[in-house]
Amino acid sequence: MRIRTDDEVYRVDAVWLGPPKATFPFRARYVAWGVGTVVFLLVLTVLRNLGVGLFWSFAWGLVATIAITMVICSRISHERPLGAVLTMWVRELNSPRETTSGAGGAVSAAGVRVRAELPRRDQRGSDRRRAKTARRAEEARRRARAARTANPPAAPRGTGYARNTRNREGSGVRTP
Repeated sequence: MRIRTDDEVYRVDAVWLGPPKATFPFRARYVAWGVGTVVFLLVLTVLRNLGVGLFWSFAWGLVATIAITMVICSRISHERPLGAVLTMWVRELNSPRETTSGAGGAVSAAGVRVRAELPRRDQRGSDRRRAKTARRAEEARRRARAARTANPPAAPRGTGYARNTRNREGSGVRTP
C-alpha cells in the first residue's frame, strides 16, 4: 500500500520551455530566468570594469552567469524561496562575530616584577591537616616500635610454619 502525499504538486516547477514548437533543450524555472538576468548584468558590469573586451566579457559573462545561477538556484526550492535565502544571507553578513585578534602589543621582560627573596608557601588548612596526620602517624609508629621491643613475638610452634597457613593445593593443581 502506498501513501500518496502532496509532494507531486511541488515537484512540478513553474518552467518555461521556450516558444511553442521551438522549445529549449533544457529546463529552467521562472525564478532561474530572473536570477540569471540580474547575475548576468552584474557579471557583465564587473568584467567590463576590469577592462575585458566586449566579446570576451560577453562570452565569459554568459559562462559565469550560468554557473552562478545554478549555484543560487540549487539553494532555492518551494520550501525556501529566494526572498528567504536573501534574507538569511543578509542576516549572516550583519550578525555579530567573535573578535579573534588579541589585544596588546609585543611582550617584553620589562613588565615582570623580580623580588630578591623567594616566595614562601603559606601554611593553608590542607597543609595543616597533612602535617597533623603525619605527626599522628609518626606517633603511632613510635608506639608500635616501643611495644615490639618490650614484648618480642613468640617463636612459632610445631614445624616452623605459622598456624593459619593453609594448603594451597586443590583439585589436582600443584602450586610451586
